Order: sequence, then C-alpha cells, then structure tokens
Amino acid sequence: MVARLLLSVQDACVSFGDKKLFDGLSFNITEGDKICLVGKNGAGKTTLMNIITGTRDLDDGTRWQLQGMTIGYLQQDITPTKGQSVYDFVFSQFSTEEQIAANAYKVDMVLHPLGLDPQAKMDKLSGGQLRRAAMARALVEEPDILLLDEPTNHLDLDVIEWLEGMVRGYHGAVVCISHDKAFLNAISDKVFWLDRGTLKVCPYGFSRFDEWSAMILDQEARTLHNREKALLQELEWASRGVKARRKRNQRRLDLVKAERDKFFKDKGEFLRMMAKIEISPIETEVSSKIVAEFFKVKKGFNEDGREIPILDQFSLRIMRGDRIGILGRNGSGKTTFLRLLTGELEPDAGKVKMSREIEFSYFDQTRRDLIPEWSLWKTLAPDGGDHVNVRGKPRHVCGYLKDFMFDPTMALQPVSTLSGGQKNRLMLARVLADPKSFLILDEPTNDLDMDTLDMLEEMLSEYQGTLIIVSHDRDFLDQTVTKILAFEGDGKIEGYIGGYSDYLAARAERKARMGAAAEAAKRTDKKDADAPQVIEAAPAASKTRMSYKLQYELDNLPKKIAALESEIDELQDALADPDLYQRDPGAFENMSRRLPLAQADLDHAETRWLELEAMKAESV
Repeated sequence: MVARLLLSVQDACVSFGDKKLFDGLSFNITEGDKICLVGKNGAGKTTLMNIITGTRDLDDGTRWQLQGMTIGYLQQDITPTKGQSVYDFVFSQFSTEEQIAANAYKVDMVLHPLGLDPQAKMDKLSGGQLRRAAMARALVEEPDILLLDEPTNHLDLDVIEWLEGMVRGYHGAVVCISHDKAFLNAISDKVFWLDRGTLKVCPYGFSRFDEWSAMILDQEARTLHNREKALLQELEWASRGVKARRKRNQRRLDLVKAERDKFFKDKGEFLRMMAKIEISPIETEVSSKIVAEFFKVKKGFNEDGREIPILDQFSLRIMRGDRIGILGRNGSGKTTFLRLLTGELEPDAGKVKMSREIEFSYFDQTRRDLIPEWSLWKTLAPDGGDHVNVRGKPRHVCGYLKDFMFDPTMALQPVSTLSGGQKNRLMLARVLADPKSFLILDEPTNDLDMDTLDMLEEMLSEYQGTLIIVSHDRDFLDQTVTKILAFEGDGKIEGYIGGYSDYLAARAERKARMGAAAEAAKRTDKKDADAPQVIEAAPAASKTRMSYKLQYELDNLPKKIAALESEIDELQDALADPDLYQRDPGAFENMSRRLPLAQADLDHAETRWLELEAMKAESV
C-alpha cells in the first residue's frame, strides 16, 4: 500500500537579502515517514522547518499540503504564561470540555512518563521542565506531521528511551533535528541532508547515513577530478591562442572561461564543506596519583520543610586518568556532586579531599561564563590584544575562531547574537585553549552539530588527563568514558565499569537478579507463613572513643602526607634531568630506588588517613 502524501515542496528558492540559501529545493513527506534532518550549523535546518510549517514563504517554487492536514512543532524555546498550569498548557488547544475529557487519559500516557505535575505552574518550571511540557503538548496534539527540534535536550535517559518508543510508534510523519546519534539511529528510516543549498535524501535511517554520505562525497570528488582534467585540456588549447575571426573558437573560449569559474567555485565549496575542526592533541602535566576523594559525604537540601537527600555516606576515589560519565534524572544530585568537587559547596558531613596541585577546566551547560554583551573576540582575549594563548602558543583570534568553524567576520559580534550551537562552540574554544589536568564537561553536546561532536569525541579520546562528563548522549558516553556513575535519586549512586552500553547491560542483569531473588523470597515466605516468629531485640549500638594513640596518629598524618608529596616532587624533578646519570650515577640509582618506595608510602598514608577519619566519625 502506497503511503499517503502529506506535503510536497518543489523547485523552491529561498533567499536572505542577496544570499541564496536554497535553490531548486524539492522534497516530499508521506504518512509514517520518520525523517532526521542533518546539516552543518547555518545550513538552513530551522528555515526548512519553517517552510514545512508554512511560516516561511518561498521566493519561488511551490508548496502543497494535503487538505485538513495538521502540523505540530516542538521548538527550542517557549515563553510560559504566568499562573497557567501544566495541564492547561498541554490541553489548551482543545476547545470543548468533551474533548478535554476524551483526552484526559493522555495525562497518564504522556505527562507522568515525562515527570510533569499537571497542577504545577508553568512560570515556576525550570528550563528542562518547560521543554518537557512543550513535548507533552506536541504529543497529545497528535498532528499529521510532528516536527522535533533537539527533543532530547534536558531529558533524562529513561525519558529519552520512552520517547524513542513513542516516536517509532507514532502514526503520522516525524521530522527531527537532533545531535543525539543513538536517538536518530533508533527512530529514523530516512535522512534529509542539507548540503550547500541543496537537499539530498538518504533512503535509509541514520544508522547507514555515514556510509551513504561517504559514497556520495567520493562520487562528487571523482566528478570534480574528471572536470579538472577536462578543464586543463581546454585551458591548454586556449593558451595556444585563438583567431578572433573564427566565431566558433571564440564561443568555445567563452565556454572554457565560464567552466573554469564554475569549477573553482564548486571545488571551493566542496573543500569548505569537507573542512573539519582540527586542534592539536592536548597535553597535560602529570598530577598526583589520587586526584580527589569523597569519604562518607552527606549532602541534602530542604524544600518546603522536607529534607531531600542528595549524597548519603558517599565514598569515591578519583584517580589520575579516570574517565567518568555521570548519568541521572534532573535533581538527582549530579550538579551538587560537581559543585562539591570544585569546592563551590561544602558537605554537610564527611570529607572531600582534593589534590593540592589539581587544576580544573569546567564546561558549564548554563554558559554562565559567557557575557552576552561581550564580542567573540573579547570572550577569547578578555585582557585585550589580538592573540589568544592556545596551550602556550599565541594564536590570532580570527585564526583560532576559524578552527571552530566561525567566520572571522563574526569576531566583533556580541555573544547574544549567537545560536545555542554557536555559543557551545565558543565555550569549547575558550575551555580547550588552556585545558587543565582535570576536565569537567557538563552536558557539552547540547546544540552541537555532528561535525563539532565528532571533533570533540576525537579530542577527548586523546586527552590524557582526568575527565568527568555529565551527559544524556548515549553514543557520546560510549565513545569517551570508561566508568559510569548513575545517580538514582534519594542519595543512591551506583558505579559501573564501561560506557553507557555496559551500564545498560549491567543494570538489566541486576534487575534480573533482583527479580529472581524476589521470587525466591516469595516462595520462602509462603513456606514459613505458619512458622512461629521469634523477634530478637537488636543490641544497642555502642560508640567507642578513639584512643589517644590513634588520635595522635591522625593529627600527624597530614604533615607526613605533605612531606611525602614534597619529596616525590623533588625526586621527579631531579630524575627529569637528562645529565644526572652521567654526572652522579650513585645519586641517580638511589633516587630511582627511593621514588617508588615514596609513592607506596604516600598511598599507604592516605589510605590510613581515610581509615582513621572513618573511625573518628563513628566515635562521635
């Protein structure tokens, strides 16, 4: 059965001033299509969405839509109405009480899975909650064509997986813009690729897009090569001279000149399209083996008189070179953990110990370090001048901006004029200019295009320092981290080895074990239902005071640790001298033997400090 055609655009032309964005744009959307829309920043993805909705007029060409067909658009930003409830916002398009009653079941089907309280006020919601409310409204409207612009931003992983199922089973057509490769792999059966003012249609889902697009580009490269060979032959003929009286030859010469100009234009656009963000590998100074330690940390917040636990008796040791991904629902404690780590917050109980030599580079998803009134130039060079220090080497601001795919003419634009993706690229440029030995990235993939995302993955794969990433992008986590911390809420945190896929497998295995244990417990309870119950009183917990000897040892351990760290630094500096062995072989041999012993002593002292702190906490 042939799918019903919902919308068709043919030979469309769209311009902004003198710049032609689309020329000869043609595409169809049929019922049941699951389309992902991809292209570089500035390629026209938002404009294409507006063409589909009809809010952007065509300069030329035709747009047709099926009579009575409806279109819904989940946009990036919405403005909440003061005092309006989530329920009223979601169902505001229904005009009668009967229609509202008929759709009330969707509260359980959509609002609850999205974690929304129907009675909450829209003007009191966070940015992420507003996005989920807009998502709920788009889904309950059930339009014939549903347009989704970055639908996974600010969503928890469980909600993203739920949304995948909703989109796959959606009766109408879906057109989606997203940086989340795993989401696109799961929901799409077709790709619209915006490339240099044209739209190319990949007849497969996003999972096969890389293979298909590489084949298209290889074919284009071969065509350009053949055109270049033919053009060189024509130019060689033209260089021998043309008799002006022969009109046939003059016409041929005009065609050669026109082909030359078109070839160089096409080749330049092809090379610019193929250009990738390239940055040199990041080198970090070696820091101490233990970067940070959380020991029995407790942290909570009071909300409306109710204590909300964030961390409860939480212990963690972060070692140099660890690559940790952090998952969890909004409000589960991820940001609190980062603020404790960076020293912005103090724990209610327990200890957070940081290596004294550690330095942070922090990518903050709220972009609070970007000042809207500043230009891109001033953001990268706040102290003035026309150069930015990039890992110890001066780079001209415009040249460095080009590395991150900014046109140098944008250098003096204010930050407030940038799109979300451009702001994130500017933040990356700022952070990566001088990355420290401990890199913290809080939702770095939001609003990034695929090229920038690939660059970031490649850069992080070569990063030698300690890395913590908070992200809901599953493919990105699989590519960049080797450990997962899953914040489950109510102070519960689980650790897993591997990336996101390993976390999923381990979680499924744990659920299966818990299910089997629950079944076994039910069978045991049934057998023992009639058995007499004996309840023994638990002995009262007694606390013993730390002895003077242990307290003395605890008081003196910090000095011992500091002395060992100082000795290790001196030994490493001395052994870094390439002439030491020739100058004093005995000293070289003694220092080489002492260094691993001192490092072992330091590890033992730090472990002992943790043990004694635990004993002290239990005795209080």
